[in-house]
Amino acid sequence: MVDSIRSLRTRRALLAGFLVLVAISLAAWLAISLAAGTGQTKGASYHFRWYITYDSIFAPDGSIISGLWLTISVSVIAQVLGVGLGILAALAKMARIWPFRIVSNLYIWFFRGTPLILQLSFLFYGIQTTRVFTWPLIDFGPIVIAPEVVAGVVILGVNEGAYMAEIVRAGILAIDPGQTEAAKSLGMTYSQTMRRIVLPQAARVIIPPLGNEFNNMLKNTSLLSALSIFELYYTFSSKANTTLIYFEYMIACCFWYLLLTTIWGFVQAWIERRFSKGTTTSSAGPGWRERLLGGRRRQQAEEIAILGGH
Repeated sequence: MVDSIRSLRTRRALLAGFLVLVAISLAAWLAISLAAGTGQTKGASYHFRWYITYDSIFAPDGSIISGLWLTISVSVIAQVLGVGLGILAALAKMARIWPFRIVSNLYIWFFRGTPLILQLSFLFYGIQTTRVFTWPLIDFGPIVIAPEVVAGVVILGVNEGAYMAEIVRAGILAIDPGQTEAAKSLGMTYSQTMRRIVLPQAARVIIPPLGNEFNNMLKNTSLLSALSIFELYYTFSSKANTTLIYFEYMIACCFWYLLLTTIWGFVQAWIERRFSKGTTTSSAGPGWRERLLGGRRRQQAEEIAILGGH
């Protein structure tokens, strides 16, 4: 029994050591390659301009800061819109009135079944060329939102709503039907039951995939470059196209996206811990170390299984 546990720990330690060795080897190879690129030796095929990457990360200009804030703003607004639409679509899909179910199914079918880049092009360029609808310019005094930004936020939110609908529906179905029956026996209406009983409990199931969806939303904003919106990716892409210096700018762009998604990973872990308090899974949720380094909790579970098997 003890030997089995030790063997399990040894295998995991060896695997972790191997992965660390691979990571160090890759880092060393990249450092050597970059050093070779910056050297003036004969045969060097590329001169790495390290100061461009450094300045883009540690001293970003106004366009990079603007693109960063636009990416964050669009992601937050589109995700809130998507969650709202997802709740409505999930309730409509579970409704007894068949027209609601048909509309919800068609909505989910279309936006989950077509590429997001196609939806952006079709609903912005395609609709405007037919003159059936024109995206408005929103003016709030000092704040002016261009029509393409309005379209991008709405389309991203509507697309997200189709995915959130299935997530919300799964969360609602995970709640014991006895909860709904108990609410009915107390005289609650359907809307009261959903608002006060079902959805608050379903939130514990919905939060983890919702966090993953927002992570994807942060990255999907890069597709707004198809609408010529200067979000984070399009800002760096424009700089690279203008100067023909792609490698250095794309490294900096990767850094900013990784920074955003990593920060959100910490926030998501904190939110999940808050929502899991008072439940049987409150002490079993993975922390940020488990998210980054993997399976400590799984190791404990396997050790318990080994002990139970003997």
